[in-house]
Amino acid sequence: MSPAETSTAATSTVEPGRHLPGRVVRRGALSLRWQPRSVVVALGLLLLTAVVGVLAMTQGTVEVSPSDVLRGVLGTSQDATTARVVRGIRLPRFVTGVAVGAALGMAGAIFQSVSRNALGSPDIIGFTAGSATGAVLQIIVFDGGPLDVAIWAVGGGVLCAVGVYTLSMRRRTSGGYRLVLVGIGVGALLSAVNSLLLTRSDLDHALEAQLWLQGSLTARRWEQAVPVLAVLTVVGPIAAAAGRRLDLMEMGDDTATQLGLRVERERLFLVVVGVVLTAVATAAAGPISFVALAAPQLVRRLTRGTGAHLVPAAVMGSTLLVCADLLSQHVPFRWSVPVGLTTGLLGGIYLLWLLGRSGKV
Repeated sequence: MSPAETSTAATSTVEPGRHLPGRVVRRGALSLRWQPRSVVVALGLLLLTAVVGVLAMTQGTVEVSPSDVLRGVLGTSQDATTARVVRGIRLPRFVTGVAVGAALGMAGAIFQSVSRNALGSPDIIGFTAGSATGAVLQIIVFDGGPLDVAIWAVGGGVLCAVGVYTLSMRRRTSGGYRLVLVGIGVGALLSAVNSLLLTRSDLDHALEAQLWLQGSLTARRWEQAVPVLAVLTVVGPIAAAAGRRLDLMEMGDDTATQLGLRVERERLFLVVVGVVLTAVATAAAGPISFVALAAPQLVRRLTRGTGAHLVPAAVMGSTLLVCADLLSQHVPFRWSVPVGLTTGLLGGIYLLWLLGRSGKV
């Protein structure tokens, strides 16, 4: 046997994910890889999200104490007004923020791992802009209602993803950097289309579309929260189960292929998963920037590890969005600031810091 054949035979017997960090728990044919520090970080972020959520639900025209918030959430409040305000208005807003943030955080981790690029988040590579184009078309051209806008937002995000993935293909493979660069170009084009639609529409439709484009959790009800939760419940475990394959893909296409991974098929599958998460999140709250970009990077710094960390990234996304929503309610002069503008401002600062730290500016 030649040295090349010996090397090939050796690599073909390597168990995928064998040398990945973390501990493995096996129960029969099932195995689960986990990292203790990631679990601690996720639990800490969950606690922080719950605390911030309670504080956020105390704010508003009707002042509610934290204890009354807890009783309202549990359904044990004796005050009908408090119960109606907490369970009917503030709790759906909080749950929508948690679900949208989790979907964006997980989607950002997927795209950054697939592209092997810190800038590979859905709001940077154009998928959010695709959802926005679908929603703006429905508002301005067809004068649709909230459900129609949500459906078109999902459709726009999916069509944009198909276009970006197709344009990034070269020799039956879509490289990580090509995916990012093509996505940035498509996103810029769609943003221009959105601006053109706004300038050519009447004032009422333009105002409605502009409000949607800012991204907001205001007046969110269970009609917005439940669909995101349902998709996250189904797609989230599927994405988490692909975490090991994502870790292998971060090693590079050649290494992942030698370890037995069908890279392009897995990349396409994970892109579809990330697009679904991004599209439903955008449909529920409008375009929310920064969360998908920053959540995976912040989690990596907290866990001090490598890999996708999908579940901690999802929890970090929820924490960031809930904190940004609370911050947007406490801006000076009692301005009513949509959470999308708050996350955009924070995202710009974070992006400058990220580029400066990498020495690219």
